Amino acid sequence: MSATNRPIYLDCHATTPVDPRVLAAMRPWWEENFANPGSVEHAMGRAAEEAVEQARGYVADLIGADAKEIVLTSGATEANNLAIKGAARFAASQGTDRRRVVTLATEHKCVLESVKALEAEGFEAVILPVGGNGLLDPEVLRAAVDDRTLLVSVMAVNNEIGVIQDLAAIGAVAKAAGALFHTDAAQAAGRVPLDVGEIRADLLSLSGHKVYGPKGIGALFVRRRPRVRLAALFSGGGQERGLRSGTLPAPLVVGFGEACRVAAIEGMLDSGRIAGQRDRFLAALAAAIPGIAVNAPDAPRVSGNLNIAFPGGVAAQDIMAAAPGVCVSTGSACSSAEVEPSYVLRALGLDEARARATLRIGIGRFTSPADADRAAAMLAEAWRRVVSGTSRAAG
Repeated sequence: MSATNRPIYLDCHATTPVDPRVLAAMRPWWEENFANPGSVEHAMGRAAEEAVEQARGYVADLIGADAKEIVLTSGATEANNLAIKGAARFAASQGTDRRRVVTLATEHKCVLESVKALEAEGFEAVILPVGGNGLLDPEVLRAAVDDRTLLVSVMAVNNEIGVIQDLAAIGAVAKAAGALFHTDAAQAAGRVPLDVGEIRADLLSLSGHKVYGPKGIGALFVRRRPRVRLAALFSGGGQERGLRSGTLPAPLVVGFGEACRVAAIEGMLDSGRIAGQRDRFLAALAAAIPGIAVNAPDAPRVSGNLNIAFPGGVAAQDIMAAAPGVCVSTGSACSSAEVEPSYVLRALGLDEARARATLRIGIGRFTSPADADRAAAMLAEAWRRVVSGTSRAAG
């Protein structure tokens, strides 16, 4: 498909386009030096290892960590599984009395499923509610966390509604009770400042394709001092400090590192520009569709996110079908094939009709003002056609 008739992409929470600088950094490691970074007996292997370690440093720098604390994974889903199951299983092997794992009802499915899976292993899963703004009340957390709590897992930025949790406050509650604190920061990295020391994180998950890097690569920060111990999820050659065996994909690691390097330099500049495009898009849409509403409007949210409920009793799926020239979604890419309305929106207290009428908009680094204008016009026209069709059908 040519650039002139390519759909306008506004789904940057599902994935981001790979930055051209990332592609350029990766290319030599596909073509010129394809060596295994573990093959340190020869020059090409040592060069690949050096590139991987430089990239690991860039990933660490983005979150204020040490390179030795970065365990490379296939993405945030694996990192979340390793953090939650790995921490629980290691603790169980040591005979701990801490058996409670606390998380939120609005977490990504991979976190919720990991926590629930631990119930079969004798752990207590506590799924906390959020307020209508999508935020966790620190007092609700404080009431749920005690000396039986092993782990608190709360995502930094929600993948559907874009709200930013107060990680420093959450980390303080977890640490006061002697519990581990994990955060899924896949949607936060490069969008909001992150420092593992400031938020007192023990474990933090990242994903390459959410920061304009490649798919298939991510990382888990594992604190070294005081040392956090995890049980590996699978066996192998002992790469990544024995926590994640398998040959490292050097091109993907290099691309992830370059994406993090760029994000550390330009992320806040991006945020200001992206916020401008978001506000422009919303103003145009609101002018064309009276009664359109933003879900969780009062919460702090990342600059590129809009979670919008359309009026008129329409289904968001129908609006998407009527606007094939705009790429948006109804919620998490992992769950978008499901017919059920978003569990995140239901956790906010929204009724089923409003949840079904909601679209998730993700504006990104490469969204232009013209993209914002055209997308708003196309979605507004699609809404008018759907409402008109619904009215005729009712009549």
